Amino acid sequence: MGSDLAQDVRNLSTEALGRQMNIVGSPSEAPFPKNVGLLFFNETPHRFFPATQIDVVWFPEGAGGDRFEEKIFQGPLARMTREALDFIQRNYLKETVVKHPDRAEAERFWNFPYAAIEEAVVNAVYHRSYQEREPIEVRISPDDLVVLSFPGPDRSMRMEDLRAGKAVSRRYRNRRIGEFLKELDLTEGRSTGIPKILKVMKENGSPTPEFESDDDRTSFLIRLPVHDRAMIQTTKVGAQSGPSRDQVTPQVTPQVHKLVAAIGGELTRAEMMDALGLKDRMHFANDYLQPALAAGLIEMTIPDKPQSSKQKYRLTAAGRALLQQPAGSQDGADV
Repeated sequence: MGSDLAQDVRNLSTEALGRQMNIVGSPSEAPFPKNVGLLFFNETPHRFFPATQIDVVWFPEGAGGDRFEEKIFQGPLARMTREALDFIQRNYLKETVVKHPDRAEAERFWNFPYAAIEEAVVNAVYHRSYQEREPIEVRISPDDLVVLSFPGPDRSMRMEDLRAGKAVSRRYRNRRIGEFLKELDLTEGRSTGIPKILKVMKENGSPTPEFESDDDRTSFLIRLPVHDRAMIQTTKVGAQSGPSRDQVTPQVTPQVHKLVAAIGGELTRAEMMDALGLKDRMHFANDYLQPALAAGLIEMTIPDKPQSSKQKYRLTAAGRALLQQPAGSQDGADV
């Protein structure tokens, strides 16, 4: 990152380099890695600090539903953080396009703005206690994205100031971790995370985020509500509609279109995956099945029992209408 030390690294021993970076301590006859060194430069820091991980949990039916899918990220802090963020960005962030008949520019917004998620997750990595045997948890549902970490903000910060984006920490729980995250361009380290979350959520047109902690500051929760219109499709694919000021383009990605085209009659999940040549159940659920269900292009044959072993899926009227449209006319397709 432009450090003078990078120019001398080949001429230094591992111990000398570690001491220069202040991640190795103790006398020279018995050098020992410091905690920050183990967290950033050991492949398995969870061996030394249990539950050093990020759990990403997806609830397709909402937090009260019976189904969820989980992926756990471990490893050096910077890599773990980036891999978790990349996974969330690939699988759960969707852009909606709103076209206006009275002007050329379309309105675009995300269900959750990536910059807000990045700040929330990095904030959790920076400020969590590595003595707590609790992972950072990112809970995603159609309604919100929640980042939970332990413990909560330092008592020197008032929650009302924090919610307003005006809180400035007088004490940093993990100053060395913050220094490394700053060097890696993952944080600014100047209490700017919460104000940035508020700013990018507002710019995206999203509802105001929520910040919660109990009186004892045992945990900290950041809740990012989904954009109000990201879940709403005012005009179904192929449906006839009268004059409308706004039209929300359905999320008909190439994957969704492939799934719709592959369904003939009623098919089980396994039969759909086989027809598409897919093996990864999570990839199929996130990129094909759930978006097609959300867009109203397919439906369950037993909707009141989503987990039924006899569950199958079929096209809706909107799905059949989509297949009748000329190739390339699906405005919502991602390219």
